[in-house]
Order: sequence, then structure tokens, then C-alpha cells
Amino acid sequence: MKTQIKPYRHKVQYYETDQMAIVHHSNYIRWFEEARVDYMDQMGYGYKRMEEEGIVSPVISVQAEYKSMTRFGETVGIEVKVLQFNGVKLTLGYHIYDSETNELRCQGNSEHCFIDKEGKFVSVKRAKPEFYQCMKNTIEI
Repeated sequence: MKTQIKPYRHKVQYYETDQMAIVHHSNYIRWFEEARVDYMDQMGYGYKRMEEEGIVSPVISVQAEYKSMTRFGETVGIEVKVLQFNGVKLTLGYHIYDSETNELRCQGNSEHCFIDKEGKFVSVKRAKPEFYQCMKNTIEI
């Protein structure tokens, strides 16, 4: 059964803006992470649990394309979508949009791998089949 994931919502804070009164570009990458953590919590197998069980998932690449400016006090929605997942690597896509107007603010993706505490690659399909299934249950077909 497919798990329905709701978009993550973030209210822009003053400290996230720059001298031009718009959100500094680096914050979008932070929002990707906030949304990714929320995504995994919603799917039923969060980062905290995964790390407690000895698996970490570092970012190996991240890309962002800025479409329009976001300002202090606005609320954005962040949709996360699995683009690729094979149990060893995971690529997620992000769409950040204004919650009131639906105007696209930023889109991007992040790529991750799975490793154990010693830094060795892990196939979560074999090592953590419950996590693998939770992730598969969120993928749109």
C-alpha cells in the first residue's frame, strides 16, 4: 500500500534573509534537509531510528535551481519525491513553492548513499528490509 506523504511547511524566519530582505540561497539546502527528515518520519522509519540501528545516509551531491524570491514571514511548502532508489543509493527531488500563491521558488535534488558506522557501503534492501519497504511504499509508480 502506498504511503501518502504530505508536503513539509516552513515559515521563513528573519535570520534566514540577507541584506536584500530575501531568503539567502543557502537556506534552501537546509530546507531540503528539513523536508527530507520530515518525509522519512512520515513514511514510518525516520533518520533517528535508522542511525540508532547503525546506518547513516550522507549527502553525496545536492543541486538547487532558484526560480523566484522568498521573503521573511512567507510560508513555503516543500514537496519531496523519490527520483531513484535501489537500496544502495537514493535520489530525492524537491519543489519549494509559496503556500499562498503556489509560485515555484526553488527546485532541486539530493543524492545519498547508505553506510554503516565504519563508513562501509550498505544495501538497505538486505540489511534493513523494513526501511527498504517503507521507502518503496512512498514511491509513485
